[in-house]
Amino acid sequence: MFVRPLMAVHCHEDQSSMDGCFPHPPASENRGETCFQHALGCSTLARTFIRIMDAVKITRTLALSCLFLLPQVVAAQGSKAWYPLEVDAWDPPFNIARERKTQSYTPLESASKPWRICVSLPHLKDDYWIAVNFGLIDEARRLGVSLQIFEAGGYENLPLQRQQIEECMARDADGLIISAISADGLNDLVERYRGQGMPVIDLINGLNSPAITARAAADFFDMGQATARYLVAIEQDKEDAARVALFPGPDGAAWVAAAETGFLAGIEDGNIRVVANSHGDTGLAVQGKLVEQALDADPELDYIVGTAVTAEAAVPILRRRGLSDRIGVLAYYYSPGVHRGILRGHILAAPTDRQALLARIALDQVVRSLQGEDLLQHVAPPVIVVESSNSRTIDTTSALPPRGFRPIFSIGEW
Repeated sequence: MFVRPLMAVHCHEDQSSMDGCFPHPPASENRGETCFQHALGCSTLARTFIRIMDAVKITRTLALSCLFLLPQVVAAQGSKAWYPLEVDAWDPPFNIARERKTQSYTPLESASKPWRICVSLPHLKDDYWIAVNFGLIDEARRLGVSLQIFEAGGYENLPLQRQQIEECMARDADGLIISAISADGLNDLVERYRGQGMPVIDLINGLNSPAITARAAADFFDMGQATARYLVAIEQDKEDAARVALFPGPDGAAWVAAAETGFLAGIEDGNIRVVANSHGDTGLAVQGKLVEQALDADPELDYIVGTAVTAEAAVPILRRRGLSDRIGVLAYYYSPGVHRGILRGHILAAPTDRQALLARIALDQVVRSLQGEDLLQHVAPPVIVVESSNSRTIDTTSALPPRGFRPIFSIGEW
């Protein structure tokens, strides 16, 4: 489908994952109230609304109709100004030596017209990308532009991502934002649309094409290295080398290669030994299977280090095996599940590239290019390591979607 319709949803809470989402309300005498309450994340606010509805005898039909306003209600939670923002600006742009300088970033106040922007994401299977979806939608509302957002369903689906991009761009799109499945697999499309005068923004994952207009992405080398340095610091006074199972993510993705390289570089002078290195898609089932295999192969593991999904999958596996107190878990990027794990003491730490802010910057970059405005071609907020000592004080809106937010695939007239 080109545009996924907004559907009435109900949610259930699971302490080990984000809330589930289904296309039909539960069988219940109070279908309207239940659906409405759960769509707001089963929050105190929702319960207050239901009491008000009961008091003034609003019908269940009206309660359900209110559901279609919930994306706007939830998105308003992130509407506070995110700028001016301190960023790293690569100088010159896209340099592989990671030479950069600190600058203040302020986006446009609004777009000059409702530009039509296509966005291609690798998937929306985990909370990292749902935060990206939120940042895009919220910033599109602020700027006054139209978006069509596609997700390819996983890193194994490069042909589908290509197809989705071509279908969207064929519908009179003005610009394109890509979070690529493959660093090289979309280069011909980038060159095609740039040749037609359309801006193409590389968001987060990394495109190797020299034809891109701009990039909103941290260097995942920094993410991997920050994770490594944290681990080296806590192991520095120990006699035996710590045994680490590493789970970088899917083969072929630029961000995975960069993070893996950064982690390995960061442990070179540390008391760390990588005894397993397993690649795979960032689906929960895939990462869980890889973790199980590593534990079976080496009962002497000290740490599991990998993607946010790896860390989320590892927590219940270690608990079930009675290994939570012996094996530490670290992620090299951040998500709501990782945030909860850090708060509860199940995950030691994770750096964040503040991906919701990167999504906002990418949208500002594409609009600036379309309007002939000055733009910084390669920027990202500085990487921050989140651990127990700062987990309750950092600005989570830069990396986590608001509670109750569900992916939205289109906004504006198109």
